[in-house]
Amino acid sequence: MYKWYVLNRLVRGVVIFCLLMVVTTIMFNSINEKLQRSVINEQVKAEAMRLKNVTPEQLNAFRMDREQQLIRQFKLDRPLAERILHQSFRAITFQFGKSTLIKSSTGSDDVRTILFEAIPRTLFLFTTASVFSIVISISLGLKKAQKPGGRLDRSTSFITLIVSGIPGWWLGMMFIMFFAYQLKWFPAGGVLSVPTPTGFKFVLDALWHLMLPLFTLIALGFWGGSFVIRNIVLSILQEDYIMAARARGVPENKVLFGHTMRTAAPPLVTMVLLSILGSISGGLIFEGIFSWPGLGNLYWVAVQTNDIPVLMGNLAITVGLYQAGLVILDLIYGFLDPRIKTGGKA
Repeated sequence: MYKWYVLNRLVRGVVIFCLLMVVTTIMFNSINEKLQRSVINEQVKAEAMRLKNVTPEQLNAFRMDREQQLIRQFKLDRPLAERILHQSFRAITFQFGKSTLIKSSTGSDDVRTILFEAIPRTLFLFTTASVFSIVISISLGLKKAQKPGGRLDRSTSFITLIVSGIPGWWLGMMFIMFFAYQLKWFPAGGVLSVPTPTGFKFVLDALWHLMLPLFTLIALGFWGGSFVIRNIVLSILQEDYIMAARARGVPENKVLFGHTMRTAAPPLVTMVLLSILGSISGGLIFEGIFSWPGLGNLYWVAVQTNDIPVLMGNLAITVGLYQAGLVILDLIYGFLDPRIKTGGKA
């Protein structure tokens, strides 16, 4: 039954997410505990400096007691397995705490505030580019499949071979040199101008900064997808029931969108959702080139500064969203393809 299939996929997604968070916690546990002890020492020193009229013995006793209190508070006195499970539970429940160095634009050190500032910027650029690339890929792939071996099919296939070897960061640098420094049509990077405009000018300024990185991603993103769609649709167009529909005089558009696209729906939906899910985490090098403060750039800054809370929060958010997307993909795929066994007795 379909409800058992849904329940199975949901439970599997949650279990995989939890296991990934446990593995990630184990990887960063040593560095994280060193940073926590460093933070404890700094906090104890700051509190001790505020004490007045105390003897050296009292000061040392206060520092030792306070340090032990904070160690117990962070559970650093517990066994290793318990510490890892505690940190994993905090990551799974999105309790990331405070960052060590990175701040939000408002000066907040809360990790969730920092992440919720970066997520919309990543979606604004990479997910928008994915949507445009998908639309162009489907349109071009259908045109190529209708006339295989034609001029459009041969020329775009040749371009696809060339484009597939071009790194996105290299093309971004070329576009910055040409459009930003030579023609001066677009800014070289950033999300907004300084000082930031207000009102409708704010929207226009954001779109102006978006255009160059968006164009770069789209220019590279749709070629491979169109080639895959072309092959999927072309194999379906050679099926007997498609030939029979054409022999009956069914219009070509109805054959293409009514018969072919329905059969091709499962792999197309898979490709579309995986493309959108892949855009959620952003691009580490690409964001650095365009000075785009998204999740990819935030991840790189967190690695450079050893800001483990931000790093764990970034990983938890991206892994959680990706796993949720995979569960949704499984459910849609199970609904579209009746051949998938949905549980229960046949």
